[in-house]
Amino acid sequence: MLEEVERWLGARSWSVTDRPLQQLLTAKHATGQTVSVVLPALDEEATVGDIVTVIRRELMGRDPLVDEVVVVDSGSSDRTSAVAAAAGARVVHRDAILPRIPAVPGKGEVLWRSLLVTGGDIVCFVDADLREFSADFVSGIVGPLLTDPDVHLVKAMYDRPLGAAPGQGGRVTELMARPLLNLHWPRLAGFVQPLGGEYAARRSLLERLPFPVGYGVELGMLVDALHLVGLDGLAQVDVGVRRHRHQDGQALGRMSAAIYRTAQLRLARGHLVRPALTQFERGAAGFEPRTYAVDTEERPPMTEIAEYAARRVA
Repeated sequence: MLEEVERWLGARSWSVTDRPLQQLLTAKHATGQTVSVVLPALDEEATVGDIVTVIRRELMGRDPLVDEVVVVDSGSSDRTSAVAAAAGARVVHRDAILPRIPAVPGKGEVLWRSLLVTGGDIVCFVDADLREFSADFVSGIVGPLLTDPDVHLVKAMYDRPLGAAPGQGGRVTELMARPLLNLHWPRLAGFVQPLGGEYAARRSLLERLPFPVGYGVELGMLVDALHLVGLDGLAQVDVGVRRHRHQDGQALGRMSAAIYRTAQLRLARGHLVRPALTQFERGAAGFEPRTYAVDTEERPPMTEIAEYAARRVA
């Protein structure tokens, strides 16, 4: 590990217990910063309501740390929107945001569009499939942004069990993202959960970043933020244990392909001859190929979008 990264681990890696809630509220009052929480959601009726309920109960009381919680529904076929709204979230459909640009499927697409329907100086992203959710996931990663003006993006770090097996979650991180970062961006090798969906950042940074539309968004954001604000502008906070719905191996393969594509673009801004991934499933006649397109599209920095600029002027 680089000496710079070892020093960073000591200076920019914290625990949620390092900043009690009252300290964060005092800092929020002193700086006047506002906080938005965004949950990108697709068919998450089983968990989204509990997450919203915890945030509203513990962080949006009389003296709120969080000013708004917004669920962006990306086309759910279940009751995700109704459950989120009943729990007290403001629910916005992905397709209703910036309709002049047709939406494409993907998590990064939803996160990018959320900047247009939130107002916080700090934007906190939380995946909507978390189980046994704790408000620490929000207060932990928002804390450094409220208390240290030199920090611009904070990732959550946590244990990721796979079923009953401790520490075996995060398979794409260990097999794809961590090797990529260590080999090509070794200054980012200190991040425990580089692909984690729980992170917070200053709007002033997010609006300058391009957003890969799919699963490459977390890696792309981390790499691009490193170039914009430097390693000391990034941090991570231990928030405990993350439990969520796990995907099957083939879905993880497609996720890995999108992440590799995102890394390749940042390494050379080149183009794959064939940005597709073929996988195999056993059928009646043996193994049958299934070919999937790899996410290659990216949305430009939000500062380049006229509607966003007009909103800020208004």
